[in-house]
Amino acid sequence: MRKLTDAEQEKIKLLTKNQVSLTLIEPTENGLKKSIMDATGSVRSYLKSENIHDYELQKQGTESKVMITAVIHTGFKIIKSQASLYRPSTKKGDPRIWFYSLTKIADPNDIIAITYFDNQFQVFNLTKLDIRELINSSILNPFQELINAINTTENEVAFELLGMLRKIANAGPIPSMVDADTSVGRTLETALGININSSKEPDYKGIELKSFRKKKNSSRQNRKNLFAQVPNWKLSKFKSSTEILDNFGYNRGDDFKLYCTVSAITRNSQGLNLRIDNDIKQVIENSDKPEVGDFVVWTLDKLHNRLKSKHKETFWVEAESTRINGLEHFQYKFVEHTRKPITSQFDLLIEQGIITLDHLIKRTATGSGKEKGPFFKIESKGIELLFPPSESYNLMA
Repeated sequence: MRKLTDAEQEKIKLLTKNQVSLTLIEPTENGLKKSIMDATGSVRSYLKSENIHDYELQKQGTESKVMITAVIHTGFKIIKSQASLYRPSTKKGDPRIWFYSLTKIADPNDIIAITYFDNQFQVFNLTKLDIRELINSSILNPFQELINAINTTENEVAFELLGMLRKIANAGPIPSMVDADTSVGRTLETALGININSSKEPDYKGIELKSFRKKKNSSRQNRKNLFAQVPNWKLSKFKSSTEILDNFGYNRGDDFKLYCTVSAITRNSQGLNLRIDNDIKQVIENSDKPEVGDFVVWTLDKLHNRLKSKHKETFWVEAESTRINGLEHFQYKFVEHTRKPITSQFDLLIEQGIITLDHLIKRTATGSGKEKGPFFKIESKGIELLFPPSESYNLMA
């Protein structure tokens, strides 16, 4: 696909701000003549991630063709259409997609936007359509109605959760449930009536909650936990966390532990660092010990999927910690609301040292072991780089 113009990029930013998830396709002159377009990798990925269609499961031939209702938006009017998704019998059966009547709105090399709402494709010419004018128009139009409906649907649960958080915040500081680093999150989840468990699923009706204490004058201020993910042991030299601990751990009191942060920018005191190998699509952890070298790996596909599933929608809740009668209390004050992380940025932020890895492994004097994570964490400044523009809320307002 050609490079987007500045105007096209601004339109996408506006749509993203209105919670519209979409994919793009560029019809060629030949494609418009023959009523055929290649379903590119980004289109296939969108269809699969949104549970619309999976070309990998589709057989070749016209008998396996899938038809889906579509609406083509021209601004103040719509064209009822259908989408054809198929793999031809010829050659490898490269995935194809076509929208009937597309030639009425598209010229060669226009950028066509595709989203899915109300059980049908919603299609429009991103290059030609005046997105901002239609959304802000005083005259009601089908495109405006579509965007408002998507926005309302996407925000319904978020506004419900925001109302609950404001009630909690306005009730004043809440005593901590436990004396632990994790208490800021556990206390909030308990106040919301959420059961504490180790599930990888989002916390509240599809929204992930991440709570953290407001910190001052810290070089690692407000690093946020993205998700925990063990390495792919089958692809790794080391086959367990015990091996990692045995090779890089240290004695602290009665425990033998490895509590450290690993970055792609520099080696830590244990001689560990990260790197990305884009050719094999892996994040690799390496030791400066010649006899060890590369010892564990994560596949980028797995990390991208964890990021998308865990942070499809997230409330990052900031709390002010105070001590009252010797007991820590939390005043929850601010929320940053993010959606739909950009997975390609995840790789870049690892390379830039903005996303790092934390090991939290220990073995007690009795020989029992314990591991949390490994955790992939992000610096505060990285949030706006990993996610589209977010919304911020003052819970005390």
